[in-house]
Amino acid sequence: MNRREVIAGAAIATVLGSTAAVAGTGVFSNAYIADMPGFRAGEVRTARHYTSYIEAGPASGPLMIFVHGHPELAITWKWQMAHFAQKGWRCVAPDMRGYGGSSVPTAPSAYTVREISTDMAELHDALGGTPAVWVGHDWGAPIVWAMASNHPKRCWGIVNMSIPYLARGFALPHLVATVDRKLYPIDQYPVGQWDYWLYYREQFAMAQLDFEANATDTIAALFRSGNPKAIDAPAFTATVREKGGWFGEAHRAPSMSPDPRLLTPRELRTYASAFEKTGFGAANAWYLNDAANIAFAGETANFGRLDMSVLYVHCEHDAVCETFRNRRIADPMRSDCKDLSEVKIASGHFPMLERRDEVNRAMTTWLSAKRLVA
Repeated sequence: MNRREVIAGAAIATVLGSTAAVAGTGVFSNAYIADMPGFRAGEVRTARHYTSYIEAGPASGPLMIFVHGHPELAITWKWQMAHFAQKGWRCVAPDMRGYGGSSVPTAPSAYTVREISTDMAELHDALGGTPAVWVGHDWGAPIVWAMASNHPKRCWGIVNMSIPYLARGFALPHLVATVDRKLYPIDQYPVGQWDYWLYYREQFAMAQLDFEANATDTIAALFRSGNPKAIDAPAFTATVREKGGWFGEAHRAPSMSPDPRLLTPRELRTYASAFEKTGFGAANAWYLNDAANIAFAGETANFGRLDMSVLYVHCEHDAVCETFRNRRIADPMRSDCKDLSEVKIASGHFPMLERRDEVNRAMTTWLSAKRLVA
C-alpha cells in the first residue's frame, strides 16, 4: 500500500499528526527577514499556543496587525508593512495557527475562529494591548472581523480584503445563501463557487496529499493574478468535487513558473519550504468548523454590529469571492458596519501582492480620512 492509499483512508486527526509539529520553532520568521532590511522577528509563547511573527517600524508607534489567509504566510504582507512602517506605524504580521513558524495543533477542532482569535488576543496583549488597526485577507478577514465583533476594545479600525463581514459567522451555509444563481444554477452548482469547501470535508486527506505532492507547484498554481474575464463564468472552485480534486485526476498541481506580479522565485521557495515543513493539513482544517464558528459568532454583543471605522477592499477580478457586482454577499456587511468605507481594486484574490501600491494608497487615504494616523 502506497502513501496515497494510507492517507486516503486515514482519519483527519491522524493525517494532521502525520505531517505537523505541535510546537512552533520561529525558524521561518528569521528566514523571512534575512533579505528584508528593517524587519525584526518576534515570538509569543503562552500555555496554549506559540506565535511566530515579523514586525517593522518603530516599537513606540501605533499598532497595525496584519492577518494572513490560506495558504499564505506572514510575509504576504511585507509590502504593506514596509510602507506603513515608514509612516511611523508598528507593523506586525504573525504566522497564523498551523502555518510557518507558529504551532501546528493536530486536532481539527483547534482551528476554530474562537481559538485563532484568542491567539490574536494573546499576541495583542504581548504587544502592549493598545487598540490596533487590524488588516485581514482571505481567512484572515474572518479572524479580523471576529476581533472587531468579539474583542472590539482591541480595535482602533478594521481593514479587510476578499471576505466581507457575515455577522452570523463565516460558514458555508451563510455563504451558499449569497450565491449568484444566475451564474451558478442550483441544479448544477448546489453550493456555487464554494464547492471546494465540501471537498475539504469529504476528501480531506486527499486534498492534503494533492497539495503536498509538490509544495512549490501548489503555491505557484494558487498564487495567480486576476483575470477580468473570469468573473463572467463559474469559478474553477465550483467543480472541485466533480473533477476529483483541486487538480483533477493528476492529483498534483501542474508545474509552472511563479506569477511575477505576485511572487519572486525566492519568495516562492520560502513559501514552499514552510509548507514542506508543516504540510497543508492544518491550513485546510480551518474549513472544518462551521458549527463552532457559527456558535462563536452568536456570542457577540450588539448582535454583531460594528461601531469602529471599517475599510473593505473589493477585489474586482476575484472569481471565487467577487463582492462588488454580487451585492448579496456584501450587503449584510453594509447593514452591520456603522462606519463603512469601500474601495474597488482591479485585482484577483491577492490584492496586497498584485496591486500592492493601490492597496497602500487606499489604506493611506482611509486612515487619513478617519484620522487614524501615526
